[in-house]
Amino acid sequence: MAYIIDPEKCTACATCVDQCPMEAIAEDGRGKYCIDPELCTDCGSCADVCPEEAISGL
Repeated sequence: MAYIIDPEKCTACATCVDQCPMEAIAEDGRGKYCIDPELCTDCGSCADVCPEEAISGL
């Protein structure tokens, strides 16, 4: 399963960045965050802590 961040819902709080054990989440240059699928291990930690429910698995 791949996790993605919905840029429309993301408020750039960076809670997911602090929670990701693989450091797979980074700011995208536009003030939002994205998940690097090559670093992501699909643990779901980011989705669990996102206050905006902007992160989902595909």
